[in-house]
Amino acid sequence: MYLKREFIVRHPIIVFTAGIAVGICLIKIFSTPAAIDSFDSYVTQQSSFGADISNHYKIINESVLDRHVASHDHLYENTSLADQLKREVRLLCWVMTNPNNHKKKARHVKRTWGKRCNILLFMSSAADDELPTVKLDVEEGRPNLWRKVKEAFKYVYKHHYNDADWFYKADDDTYAVVENLRYMLYPYSPETPVHFGCKFKPFVKQGYMSGGAGYVLSKEALRRFVVEGIPDPKMCLPGTVINEDIEIGKCMENLNVTAGDSRDVNGRGRMFPFVPEQILIPYKDPNFWYWKYLYYKTDDGLDCCSDNAISFHYVPPNFMYVLDYLIYHLHPFGVIRAQRLPAKLKVGEFLPAPREEVANSNEDSMDDDDRINKTTINETQTEPDAREVE
Repeated sequence: MYLKREFIVRHPIIVFTAGIAVGICLIKIFSTPAAIDSFDSYVTQQSSFGADISNHYKIINESVLDRHVASHDHLYENTSLADQLKREVRLLCWVMTNPNNHKKKARHVKRTWGKRCNILLFMSSAADDELPTVKLDVEEGRPNLWRKVKEAFKYVYKHHYNDADWFYKADDDTYAVVENLRYMLYPYSPETPVHFGCKFKPFVKQGYMSGGAGYVLSKEALRRFVVEGIPDPKMCLPGTVINEDIEIGKCMENLNVTAGDSRDVNGRGRMFPFVPEQILIPYKDPNFWYWKYLYYKTDDGLDCCSDNAISFHYVPPNFMYVLDYLIYHLHPFGVIRAQRLPAKLKVGEFLPAPREEVANSNEDSMDDDDRINKTTINETQTEPDAREVE
């Protein structure tokens, strides 16, 4: 160290000259066309991931439109329980979409979670053999959602009533873990008049189910809706409105179809109207409509959500593939959870409400503050539209 300082002090001109020479060499190197292109590419990449994150997602979503989805099999995976559920809990899934979204969104539902349903249908105003679609004689657009839902369930009842036990409606930006949906439904008889979803509390006394999170009707609930409800204007609203989820909630209540509790035994939610990030790291403005609409009190962070979560909303196509990988392919080695199916219930029977007790960790789903701080709702408040995401 002493020799280096001594050399610099005694020969400053030599050091200065050497520095200039090195600088000129670096300029020569990095001023080549290849280097400039490489640097520009780096800057573009950084801006797309950082300052312009929305543009980054736009680029990814566009690139995913025509992607080829390769198979990713697990030779030694035991799916016997999931296979049993698929046989015993026959699930028809129908997805609300429109011609503009066939390639942008709907095809990615088919390539990810939709393929796990026993029957998968896409309700639209135009035919598309790739999906496949059911062409409904209903104009597109938010004002026609309620009519579209009624026509879709009428088609399902007419053509598939005996092909399934449960009938799940979702949007083309909903992602569902189908095995977990079957697991939740397994104890219940399809002859019990009940429907499940993310339950909101205004406008309907027993609550209604968020359209974006998806809702599922039992076989008896479907029959009552189509045979007794839709033809009777006293039971179900004729015509059409924007808030289809509110209207079907009112209709179900008029038909004595119970609004079921989709939470798990610990009181954690399983069906959500937002992407996982917005549920796990929530926007905690007390005036935000979501906290006032929730039928059941919920906690923050990891305690918000069941280990057997079912559905999320506003999921872009690229994130559907991410969720598919994280849920169905990524496993911590050596961690195996014991699984068993619950006992079956009789027709008309329901599971008891979740336990309201503090857990032995900081992830309890119902703490003392939850019981003290009860939220109220202004019945005149308008919910954000139930809609296909634009």
